[in-house]
Amino acid sequence: MQITTRLEFDAGHRIPNHKSQCRNLHGHRYAIEITLSGDIIQQEGSSENGMVMDFSDVKIIAKRSVVDVWDHAFLVYKGDADVLNFLNTLPEHKTVVFNSVPTAENMAAQAFRILQGEYRNTFGNQLKLERVRLYETPNSWADALG
Repeated sequence: MQITTRLEFDAGHRIPNHKSQCRNLHGHRYAIEITLSGDIIQQEGSSENGMVMDFSDVKIIAKRSVVDVWDHAFLVYKGDADVLNFLNTLPEHKTVVFNSVPTAENMAAQAFRILQGEYRNTFGNQLKLERVRLYETPNSWADALG
């Protein structure tokens, strides 16, 4: 069985050396979907009975580990010195430095790496992170698969 939940956040970024508008500082209303697989829990009297994992628990983990970190931040590539220097002049600015250019593909891969160890198999139901889908726009997304 697979389950998926979705969260949204706002963040800015730029793609240095991009051939078009994305080379400029800009922002997106991102959405992230977390897909887990596992057996349906069969434990009478348990709050999770009949579920793979409680959706609220899936969201709490994703929010704490990724969404709250990236929300209303500027996501910048560590090699983008001009932007990093500029952001460092802004007191208490929320900046997240990426080892790679913060494209949807790299962000999805990074979120997958972060979340992979966060979802635990507490009920012996073979819980596994299957996919992180990151929407940069409503019509454009990247999937990181397990």
